[in-house]
Amino acid sequence: MAIDTSSFKNGLTIEYNNAIWRIIEFQHVKPGKGGAFVRSKLKNLRTGAVNEVTFRAGERMELAEITTRPMQYLYQNGDNYVFMDTETYDQVEIPGNKIQDALKFMLENMNVKVTSYKDEILEVELPATVELTVQDTQPSIKGATVNGGGKPATLETGLVVTVPDFINVGDKLVINTADGGSYKERA
Repeated sequence: MAIDTSSFKNGLTIEYNNAIWRIIEFQHVKPGKGGAFVRSKLKNLRTGAVNEVTFRAGERMELAEITTRPMQYLYQNGDNYVFMDTETYDQVEIPGNKIQDALKFMLENMNVKVTSYKDEILEVELPATVELTVQDTQPSIKGATVNGGGKPATLETGLVVTVPDFINVGDKLVINTADGGSYKERA
């Protein structure tokens, strides 16, 4: 389905220059001289790159039909990761290089959302926070407070985050996935 720039909305996905883009933000501009245009910030769903693109007002492009399905991460199979559609129980294997960023937060049996375009997997959407167990960190310091400088801790998925000094091995932590993995609180 073709749309033009007057139909732009944040979050809309379009086909442009042989790529799939999500509109992050846009602004219609009508200068005093010359034709109107739309200044936009687009995210490439295949590469993750964010570009600023200017379109002429009324320029047409194809709407990309993106589907997002609730899935459960089951297990790793070599370099691939197996997910099950929680509605149809169909299983799909996704190459690890397509979902590298999400792997730092994923445990077996975790529910996620998988976004795809036609038959191509684009991304795995994680919950806003996940609970992970500390596998390795320095011993806690007696009398340490929340406001201390912090120390590195390795979690069960291999993710390394900075945590307060009172955190010990075996503690379950709530980790924020939106900012790339920061300590939020103890679970």
